[in-house]
Amino acid sequence: MGLLSGKTALVTGASKGIGRAIAIRFAQEGANVAFTYLSSVEKGQALEAELAQFGVKAKGYRSDASDFNAAEQLINDVVAEFGGLDILVNNAGITRDNLLMRMTEESWDEIMNVNLKSCFNTVKAATRTMMKAKSGSIINITSVVGAKGNAGQANYAASKAGIIGFTKSVALELGSRNIRCNAVAPGFIETEMTDVLDEKTVQGWRDAIPMKRGGKPEEVADCCVFLGSDMSTYISGQVLHVNGAMYT
Repeated sequence: MGLLSGKTALVTGASKGIGRAIAIRFAQEGANVAFTYLSSVEKGQALEAELAQFGVKAKGYRSDASDFNAAEQLINDVVAEFGGLDILVNNAGITRDNLLMRMTEESWDEIMNVNLKSCFNTVKAATRTMMKAKSGSIINITSVVGAKGNAGQANYAASKAGIIGFTKSVALELGSRNIRCNAVAPGFIETEMTDVLDEKTVQGWRDAIPMKRGGKPEEVADCCVFLGSDMSTYISGQVLHVNGAMYT
């Protein structure tokens, strides 16, 4: 029996990278998985078929979590289709890196909407269902830069720091209803996005990490399995760093 057997999970931004790894690990552990994608339609459809091979119910939704009404509709659709919602993973996120002097208002606003507002939208929409069930695990994917900052990423770092404050506040508000809320903060994780970068640059990043390597999406996913499972029933309001000791 899997660690998540009998549970229904929703993972936003799951068509690739960390989100895809989380959806797959959840299915491997027996969870029924709903997930969202936006632009990567073919990848979303392929993931739905892949998840179903684990013998669980799986469905992808083309939905924009940064849209308040769309997020509410998404949660309603998932609850209607799956009969409830036990785990919510807010993974949807983008980058628009630039030095502050060159950063536009549009790139700041876009990052805040996609990375931070989407968490508010989905959590607010899911709260009613979880409160009725008197249980639930909310997992928000933040970043190491949300804790330490990073030059050229003022917008991204601010959005990820906001997720940490949001997570801790939600944990305080919903704890009495047996709803947990935690954040996972990945460091340098090697995904499709890093595959296209110059190898010398990537190796330089690896060398600067005490464990001398980048992380794997599956290593982030394993942390989410733990936080979504009954092994973490007294853990809430915390930030779990997955970074090979690059920040402690």
